[in-house]
Amino acid sequence: MATLARDGKAASIPILAPQQLVDCAPNPKHCGGTGGCEGSTQPLAFDYLVMAKGHDSEADYPYKGRDGTCEDSKHAPKIGITGKVELPTNNYTSLMHALVTAGPIAISVDASWGAYEGGVFSDPKSGIHTNIDHAVQLVGYGTMGGKDYWLVRNSWGASWGEQGYIKIERFGEGKEPCGTDARPGDGFGCAGGPSTIQVCGTSGILSGSSYPTGAHLI
Repeated sequence: MATLARDGKAASIPILAPQQLVDCAPNPKHCGGTGGCEGSTQPLAFDYLVMAKGHDSEADYPYKGRDGTCEDSKHAPKIGITGKVELPTNNYTSLMHALVTAGPIAISVDASWGAYEGGVFSDPKSGIHTNIDHAVQLVGYGTMGGKDYWLVRNSWGASWGEQGYIKIERFGEGKEPCGTDARPGDGFGCAGGPSTIQVCGTSGILSGSSYPTGAHLI
């Protein structure tokens, strides 16, 4: 169970409500989709949580699995943030430093992982073409069988991958493969933006990363 300090003592964090973000987080420039279940970006979610002065619990704002109308009457925030940090795009050192010093990082990836069951995932498309289309959480790194990896927490349930996690091949500063994303609007690109972008790292893992700051219990 995750914890935060309150008055110098550890306090547990309730399960938070993704439905609140689906229903309420605005996406006026259609970045990463048109909003709700049709897609958005992590920084927009963080911006909304600052504006809304906190994130509700799953118990107060239950998940529906579909778009809904923002229900302000359910708004009873349990945890707040004061801001966000967006990391430089395609920068290995910045991502590693943030992971070590700030904790889990929200990242954007090409989730062509369907058959993954374990081990270190290598994507043969990386360095050629990569379609960023999924947001996940980077939680760690390591080495297995002579291969360095990033440890990523996915959102497809504990029965997928390694109990809900995937190890993605990591090459190191100056060694990460780079390719072209021809559909940036599927990931974090905005309407009217470039038609192609460069994305680096296995599964484009270095392409778009951010994390919240000032997390506190309410």
